[in-house]
Amino acid sequence: MRDDTDLDGDFDGIDAQPLHDRIYRVQAYRNEDGTLLLRGAVRDRKPGGLFFPQDDQPLTVHHMVVDVVIDPVTFAITSARVVMETHPHDVCRVIEPHYERLVGLSIARGFSARVRELFGGPRGCSHTTALLLAMGPVAVQSIFSTQPADGAAQPVAEPRRMTDEHRARAMTFNINTCHVWAEDGEMATAVLNGEPHEFFPLWAKRRLAELGLDDDAWHNRFTAG
Repeated sequence: MRDDTDLDGDFDGIDAQPLHDRIYRVQAYRNEDGTLLLRGAVRDRKPGGLFFPQDDQPLTVHHMVVDVVIDPVTFAITSARVVMETHPHDVCRVIEPHYERLVGLSIARGFSARVRELFGGPRGCSHTTALLLAMGPVAVQSIFSTQPADGAAQPVAEPRRMTDEHRARAMTFNINTCHVWAEDGEMATAVLNGEPHEFFPLWAKRRLAELGLDDDAWHNRFTAG
């Protein structure tokens, strides 16, 4: 199995002329007040020599950065900022303040649809809007990775003290997000009916094996205290 930290390796073995490189990067942080800071960036680069034969360096043609702060209890965006670092025209930046309309939106259910409604087509920047659509799922995963059942502050390294009720509520956000979580599928049906279900990711199982730990190390982390 290839090292999953070797991101460039995803494109090995292609014997053709490169034309364009788009990079999305999204990182989540927890602020001291418990809110979630989500920063996303998108860069479009052209390979050296594509536009100017004497220029052998990659050329960045788009670079947009988005910051949003999210309330982990309500999932609502409390602040938003868009900065266009590299853009083709001066007028591109006129749309930056429009993205302040993100404030008040929930990053949970319906986020992608609302983003397209507010910022799709001539109502926004296509590159910034595409970045936002990539940021929503990261926010949801980040909140459920660190949020305790009672909403109180808790170190990331501490076990998540989750009751069965809170675990079921968290899982409902996955319903109809993909084929695995189709509402008539096995996993979704178990969650919606309050039945016992197993949520043990393969990546967690592999890492535990590498660390010489048994499966209980995963389950204990999510045990209600």
